[in-house]
Amino acid sequence: MLTSPQDSLDPKELEELIISIQKGNIERYAFIVRAFQTPIYRYCYRLLENKQDAEDAVQDILVKGYQSIHQYKPQMHFSAWLYRIAYHHCLNLLRRRRLQKRVMSIFKPDFMSASPEQELDDRLFNPSLSAALAQLSLEERNMLILRVFEEKTYAEISEILGVSPNALTKRMNRIKRKVQEAMKLEEEIRWNEPQSAMNTKI
Repeated sequence: MLTSPQDSLDPKELEELIISIQKGNIERYAFIVRAFQTPIYRYCYRLLENKQDAEDAVQDILVKGYQSIHQYKPQMHFSAWLYRIAYHHCLNLLRRRRLQKRVMSIFKPDFMSASPEQELDDRLFNPSLSAALAQLSLEERNMLILRVFEEKTYAEISEILGVSPNALTKRMNRIKRKVQEAMKLEEEIRWNEPQSAMNTKI
């Protein structure tokens, strides 16, 4: 009986588990939840940048996976299939979030700004990588997260996003250059800050 985490599930074990679930052994879906809830949570958190949203999202995604498991075909990696569900779920959440911000901006006075405490938090907890990622489009950020943080292969990312391997390679190279340039700029700004402070008369 399977009791191991995801990295101990070889592809054959995983496929046998899924077939068993598709045949009606629904209680075995608990092994899918146990195996994927942590990596899917990490993925959602990096996309949504909000702990509570990510916790809610991973539950919804795993429920959707269960509801759709009879549609899964072994021609696709199960991990890629589940990450595709996660990507589209997070994409919808981000679209709703942008719409909500747009609506709320109508009612928010222009003179309102972040508190000094919030500005301090932003400076302390947003390193150069976060600044670089913020300059990427959602699609670019998603590709980078899948490749760098989730350590997905190009073949898996192609399956998740429906992008050809050749096109994916070209996009990843552009994203890499974009992040490197952004991080270099951010580091230069941070490097110059102490010098500016030294030149300020008290």
